[in-house]
Amino acid sequence: MSLALTPRPSRTAVTIGRLQVESLGLNTTARDFVDYCLSEARRFAGRPLYSTSVNGHAISLCARDPAVESMFSDADSISADGQPMVTLSRLLTNHPLPERVATTDLYPEVARLAEEAGLSFYLLGAAENVNREAYEATRRAYPNLRIVGRHHGYFGREDEARICDEIAAAKPDILWVSLGVPLEQQFCVRNLGRLGGVGIVKTAGGLFDFISQEKSRAPGWMQRTGLEWFYRMILEPRRLFVRYVTTNPHALFVMLTSMR
Repeated sequence: MSLALTPRPSRTAVTIGRLQVESLGLNTTARDFVDYCLSEARRFAGRPLYSTSVNGHAISLCARDPAVESMFSDADSISADGQPMVTLSRLLTNHPLPERVATTDLYPEVARLAEEAGLSFYLLGAAENVNREAYEATRRAYPNLRIVGRHHGYFGREDEARICDEIAAAKPDILWVSLGVPLEQQFCVRNLGRLGGVGIVKTAGGLFDFISQEKSRAPGWMQRTGLEWFYRMILEPRRLFVRYVTTNPHALFVMLTSMR
């Protein structure tokens, strides 16, 4: 990691594969985002901080594809978006992950703090109707939060420079990129240099689908027991069955053999 969201010397991380996953809770992570955006360090950084998350699917992809692993390793911070890795870290490490930091849970906490601090968001990704509804749902929940722009995720490489120029001109404190793994990581790595007006770029996976209520989340007990993936697979078997059947066992193996 090239930069830290805060200068605390006590920051710890759990090694999963060859990734360093931060041992921070959800509230601390949200506060770090806001504190960084308000800090002097942000003014002199020259580029946004790049923050991402890993779940079982991402861990498996990284272990199998060095190019994908490199894009995650380039991130300035990596959060744990998976309950199994939290549980295993408590058994296998000296500095366990305190809790799951799911982006869908992180977003409202960051929004609440950002609204209080006068910070701004930009929403990039998903289909136009989903992006629009995510924007409207956020405005309803946080009426004083500044959302300085939004754009759907159905664009080509030839459009990236224009879109990035528009985002940089809007100067959002936090850009949420909801393009899915690994497209959102590819976007971030390619374009950080074009986003000089942005404070933090946060990959968001399927965040806008959940904010817009296009898709439902698993019941709380399934989230707490690490079974949210199963709930999602039941809802979308054609898209997710093969992915989870092949990546979950591999991710478990990676975690058991590398976590420290």
